[in-house]
Amino acid sequence: MAKHSKTIPQRGQRVADQIQRDLSEIIAFELKDPRVGMITLTEVQLTPDYAHAKIFFTMLKDSKEAVQNTIEGLNKASGYMRNQLGKRLHIHTLPQLHFVHDISTARGMELSALIDQANATRSLDDEQSQQRTDADTDAE
Repeated sequence: MAKHSKTIPQRGQRVADQIQRDLSEIIAFELKDPRVGMITLTEVQLTPDYAHAKIFFTMLKDSKEAVQNTIEGLNKASGYMRNQLGKRLHIHTLPQLHFVHDISTARGMELSALIDQANATRSLDDEQSQQRTDADTDAE
């Protein structure tokens, strides 16, 4: 009994990974909506009953308007994409697709820039401190 309950989450993750791969292909090669440009699917979260899938995506243009247009295009095409998934996946329940803009990549780049800025400031402070120490040593 315990072994069976362990395999369900693993199967769910495999199904989510397959949905991510298939949707990436469908969006890249079959979707004709001009609102949906170059996007990258970063994660698929599947409910345990497979009724809903939350699909996270990133895009190069991160303006609010571009993100909103992309979400509208993806939601408009979700029925088509779900139909195409049904032809590729053979599972009992095909999930409803819910698209969410993934800001973790942009947030990570912002944090990285802040860290770089802090390191540069610290480096500059260290140099100034060293110069003061050298000047004090020379004055003695």
